[in-house]
Amino acid sequence: MTLAPESEARPVPEGHVRLTIDGIEVDAPKGELLIRTAERMGITIPRFCDHPLLDPAGACRQCLVEVEMNGRPMPKPQASCTMTVADGMVVKTQNSSPVADKAQQGVMELLLINHPLDCPICDKGGECPLQNQALKHGRAESRFRDTKRTFAKPVPISSQVLLDRERCVLCQRCTRFSKQIAGDPFIELLERGALQQIGIGEQQPFQSYFSGNTIQICPVGALTSAAYRFRSRPFDLVSTPGQCEHCASGCATRTDWRRGKVMRRLAGDDPEVNEEWICDKGRFAFRYANAADRITRPQIRVNGELREASWTEALQAAAQGLTAARDARGVGVLPGGRLTVEDAYAYSKFARVALRTNDIDHRARPHSAEELRFLESTVVGVTPETGVTYRDLESAPAVLCVAFEPEEESPIVFLRLRKAARQGTTQVFHVAPRTSPGVEKTTVITHAGGPVRTGSLVECVPGGEAAALRELPSDVDEAIRQQGAVLVVGERAAEVPGLLSEVLRTAQRTGAQVAWIPRRAGERGAIEAGALPTLLPGARPVVDDHARSDVERTWGMAPGSLPASAGRDLTEILTAAASGELSGLVLGGVDPDDLPDPELARKALETADFVVSLELRPSAVTERADVVLPIAPSAEKHGSYLNWEGRRREFATTIDGTGALPDCRVLDTLAVEMDADLFTQSPAAAAAELDRLGTHTGARTPFPDETAAHAPRPGPGQAVLGTWRQLLDNGSLQADEPNLAGTARNRVAIVSPETARRVEISSGQRLEIRTERGRIVLPVEIAEMPDDVVWVPTDSGKARVHQALGAGHGSLVDLAPVCGDQGGNGHSPNGATSVNGNSAHHRGGNA
Repeated sequence: MTLAPESEARPVPEGHVRLTIDGIEVDAPKGELLIRTAERMGITIPRFCDHPLLDPAGACRQCLVEVEMNGRPMPKPQASCTMTVADGMVVKTQNSSPVADKAQQGVMELLLINHPLDCPICDKGGECPLQNQALKHGRAESRFRDTKRTFAKPVPISSQVLLDRERCVLCQRCTRFSKQIAGDPFIELLERGALQQIGIGEQQPFQSYFSGNTIQICPVGALTSAAYRFRSRPFDLVSTPGQCEHCASGCATRTDWRRGKVMRRLAGDDPEVNEEWICDKGRFAFRYANAADRITRPQIRVNGELREASWTEALQAAAQGLTAARDARGVGVLPGGRLTVEDAYAYSKFARVALRTNDIDHRARPHSAEELRFLESTVVGVTPETGVTYRDLESAPAVLCVAFEPEEESPIVFLRLRKAARQGTTQVFHVAPRTSPGVEKTTVITHAGGPVRTGSLVECVPGGEAAALRELPSDVDEAIRQQGAVLVVGERAAEVPGLLSEVLRTAQRTGAQVAWIPRRAGERGAIEAGALPTLLPGARPVVDDHARSDVERTWGMAPGSLPASAGRDLTEILTAAASGELSGLVLGGVDPDDLPDPELARKALETADFVVSLELRPSAVTERADVVLPIAPSAEKHGSYLNWEGRRREFATTIDGTGALPDCRVLDTLAVEMDADLFTQSPAAAAAELDRLGTHTGARTPFPDETAAHAPRPGPGQAVLGTWRQLLDNGSLQADEPNLAGTARNRVAIVSPETARRVEISSGQRLEIRTERGRIVLPVEIAEMPDDVVWVPTDSGKARVHQALGAGHGSLVDLAPVCGDQGGNGHSPNGATSVNGNSAHHRGGNA
């Protein structure tokens, strides 16, 4: 390539170097890998081990190129995935160098010596980089005539990941992902030399929430999904981009389906949100839509029994019953947290227009009036442009997580926090009762030189988080005073009086930003849609006259039509229904066991004169409902979610023509039967009207300023209960997924050594956790944590804290060993029992 005269030569931009690749001069940032520079130029260099989100390994040697430095060629081809660009470097890829081309052909020949030619039966066949590169860069004939290496197959690395060892090309993508990204180093390279292979350690299964990513990034068919194996071929599938419906992370996904049935789900590529990863719940938990007991036709109760009915009959019965209940003592609306923005808006409008009430609350979980003010003052209207984003978490000098377990409640937030800590740019601190695996993996990062502490746990008694936040250690307080620091608070904060107020006081004192991250995908959008007793759509305060007038004009209502006083929250709605103050209830995917008081919820359902349930599958609500209206799962409708950032995540219909209707369409038709018009006959119509309303720009609700309550003090034989939900638990959206359930974490009760001594129990024995309501029995695990505290999962197996104990985070419970029961007595480490006066209903709802 002829260079321009020096007087006309382009200056090299600051922080860049100039090099030549295949005769083309290019400027590249210092430190960039050669393979990345070539990619930006449109030059494809074959590779197996390279992945842009993993540290370089140079393991497969397929990306060899010829390199010259200062006019002198290097003695042998170099791996472009490990070599960084340098000024004056001349690089020749396989496109211009016979040396590089021959080297790549030689590597491919070596890889194919032992790799089986089983493409017709391999799950990767048709989308396999090895197939493609063998065709493009390999030799037409093989010189290998001996017997290929074989292994017994498949090896179950976990209940959902299967390994075919003879296919493995030892690229180390899976081991690097597990160690670097997920922090779960259970999968390793074993043996050496020709015997080297991938495997797991004895007594240490690959129990990771992110194991499915290793299947997706495996460049051959070595790692396969137990749920998808031999089910379909890539060229038989139709792919639809989508959004995960399980949590508030907002992950982009790709759904592959055929013949009206979803076959698998993969991570989508979205650098701003989930990069190229999703958790196993988002990847594998999609079969609930095809569950055998799915409700596909409306049902009405006749003579005490539910029977199938036509849509016309069911809607007329629902309209008649709700109209009578509305005109009697009123109807409460509980939409739940699974909703799209459009469906939440329809519930909000249905409550105000058809039922003439502000008694609506989507928070199907522990909640508080303090949280309501926090949401109104701090969360509503926040967007990625005005609030905290994933990139902010990744670049923050310090992140303090309060009442938030990232790995369990928002897995992609966990991956971003771990990535930031691993890069050495961020210190991650947690205010929590114990060091959970997620806390450990974001505060202690293992590098080549060994473990490095990048943060710490601020230990506190459950219910004492506000006091711990008020009296932070000096190093933590100093860290979050740095510009760009973030306070991340989870929905569990609503269970601790005064904690959300203390979070805001801490933010004002330190200058840190605040991010609220709920657990369910629909929570954030339901706030903006007005599915709260104090907010109208567009986050307009119910008590604001101008705000109500805006909504009335947009909805075409007469002035003064909307109720002017705030409604009841979820607990108040259930209390009123249980006491007869409310006549009816409309519920959308709510599970009583998720609520703070399931007994109250069941009493409300039994006492209410008329109950309408919009649901996918039978549940404790449908058992008591007078009318059950089936609704569409996310795969069978279009719409959008708002993730925790306030980022809109739109998705299209994946499976069309099923006849299933979204909530907004069902409610629109039901409202027509009640002589009201919602104009939410489609998600698009609902979204358009909500956009016309816009977000309220008037005065904001003042910050909550409640005084923190003191943590309870246990008496003899008592302990303070710490609890939160695990990612894989009893949620109904995980139904029909036994492989996924196999990687759920152990259901155990965790206590400190001193607490175990006082209770006279040892590790492996079974511990009874008891209240006046009932009891839970779990195997005990001993770990470092505050004394007189017991931690149990909220809703895993039979460990259903709200249902069995009627208690929550920060409650006092009684502890006692189960006499005569030693470890190893036949009880599974995941086993548990619960005893109370209630039957265990099959779960519905939206967990």
